[in-house]
Amino acid sequence: MKDIVITGKRMRRELFWFLGCLAAAELFNAFAILKFDRPWSELLSMIGFVIVLALELYAMAAVIRVALSLVLCTFRRKSYLCRPEMKKNN
Repeated sequence: MKDIVITGKRMRRELFWFLGCLAAAELFNAFAILKFDRPWSELLSMIGFVIVLALELYAMAAVIRVALSLVLCTFRRKSYLCRPEMKKNN
């Protein structure tokens, strides 16, 4: 059985995806603070909800990325999931 190796490049890419989702969630929070005229201290006091929202955004983005990768796999042979070493030889 082969070991699964997660490269540093892949980890950085996923970290950037999550940081982008975290920034988007924080922007949603700032927009809600402006819209409902709440105190700016809620940027820190609501960090738990912001992290949960960021995780949900990351999960939705992951599902979309996997679906897109599978669709592209049907049209291109050089896609990540369609590498020759991943296919069984007939």
